Amino acid sequence: MISANGITFRVGKKALFEDVNIQFTEGNCYGLIGANGTGKSTFLKILSGQLEPTNGNIAITPGQRLSFLEQDHFKYDEFSVLDTVIMGNQRLYDIMKEKDALYAKEDFTDEDGIKAAELENEFANMNGWDAESDAANLLNGLGVEPDYHYSPMKDLPGALKVKVLLARALFGNPDILLLDEPTNHLDLEAIGWLEEFLINFENTVIVVSHDRYFLNKVCTMTADIDYGKIQLYTGNYDFWYESSQLIVRQMKEANRKKEEKIKELKEFIQRFSANASKSKQATSRKRALEKIELDEMKPSSRKYPFIDFRPNREIGNEVLTVTNLSKTIEGVKILDNISFTLNRTDKVALVGPNERAKTVLFQILSGQMEPDSGDYKWGITTTTAYFPKDNTKDFSGDETIVEWLTQYSENKDATYVRGFLGRMLFAGDDGVKKVRVLSGGEKVRVMLSKLMITGANVLLLDEPTDHLDMESITALNNGLIKFPGVLLFSSRDHQIVETTANRIMEIINGKLVDKITTYDAYLDSDEMARKRFTYTVSADDESDD
Repeated sequence: MISANGITFRVGKKALFEDVNIQFTEGNCYGLIGANGTGKSTFLKILSGQLEPTNGNIAITPGQRLSFLEQDHFKYDEFSVLDTVIMGNQRLYDIMKEKDALYAKEDFTDEDGIKAAELENEFANMNGWDAESDAANLLNGLGVEPDYHYSPMKDLPGALKVKVLLARALFGNPDILLLDEPTNHLDLEAIGWLEEFLINFENTVIVVSHDRYFLNKVCTMTADIDYGKIQLYTGNYDFWYESSQLIVRQMKEANRKKEEKIKELKEFIQRFSANASKSKQATSRKRALEKIELDEMKPSSRKYPFIDFRPNREIGNEVLTVTNLSKTIEGVKILDNISFTLNRTDKVALVGPNERAKTVLFQILSGQMEPDSGDYKWGITTTTAYFPKDNTKDFSGDETIVEWLTQYSENKDATYVRGFLGRMLFAGDDGVKKVRVLSGGEKVRVMLSKLMITGANVLLLDEPTDHLDMESITALNNGLIKFPGVLLFSSRDHQIVETTANRIMEIINGKLVDKITTYDAYLDSDEMARKRFTYTVSADDESDD
């Protein structure tokens, strides 16, 4: 068990947490939720001891081991992949190295023998002989192939480093497991594996994630951060949402009844306060009126943007024809003779772990890259808008947000343009921010404003949920469901894929698998195809370093 006792944490004059008391018990997986800026990651760092609270303390059951997901992707660059994973249990790793050092001594003494025997006994009690195989199983489950297991961490691309660090956190059956955004940069297959791991994990888990489907799958409890306090709810994310909405409705109804009673009492007092025969009753009602207190109802700190993609023109029957498209990059066949046709009712999800192939296809179809062979043709009624996975070049200029967005709008009126920014929670002076200083989440919201203002009837979206908070992801999900045009998108958010797509495509070894189905049905019916997955890492993933 781990508990926070009277935790207060201040940043300058602002109290991020104020006198927080909460216990996290064995056998539960807690989803730690809250709007951006409420301190979810900060609270995990306080629990793990990486940050000292201003007041209060963290208590852990004596003898229990805590493990957390490292965020520094360079910390273990000089170690091998397997060693990095085993270092998740630092004591076990230290014993292994101390044993190796003893056995390597040329002048091995009796004292060394006694020490080695003690280490061997402790090593066996910690299941040390299974350490390498256990670590390898975690890596394999997350999609880190055996060829990488003995490689130095510095030689791995960013996406694989993330998986190794996650395996490190999971290694050795920790008593308390803290995971901050564990699904970031994981493909949907690896996320599925992690879901099953956590469902079967019997100790304490506290996880921060923007993936609603993931939280619904793994969490038994939800801890909601709002206004510097943390409130516990039994159940997963959806249960929290329903419960919190029910509480708000109940408080509103209770206040409505109280307001009616207040009005009734005031009317009686006003009518009979001057009447001698009714004076006692009037006085009694004054006392009753003074005792009535309305429940304080703070509006949630959560803010939901409004995302509504409205095409300027209706799309025709001819949308897109792709014929024998091929592309090789640095000697690797990314696309191999791919052909398909998009229809006017298609909402297509590109799935699978081959991030590079998906991005290359988006870049070709959006005109950002030329294929080696083959061609594609958009219908004459189509207008496309492209959301790139890497938007660095889009925001390298010195324009303000309003200036940047105006260039994509037919209507150049500043008020009209600001309206689209307002939908994405950019209010007032936010419009004069320079685009080059925006955060990752702000850049994504500006890009979504661009997609809305262009009025395109075909959207090409390459991982649009990256950097978004839960509220923005929910708004985007709703916007994509309602979008009346054609959609071709990739996303690691299972719920968006399942609720939006009516057609699934996957690129495996350069070849295209194409099915008219939902995502869950695709997973259920394509077990053999899923086993053929190769964890090809994209150049974009390498840039994560």
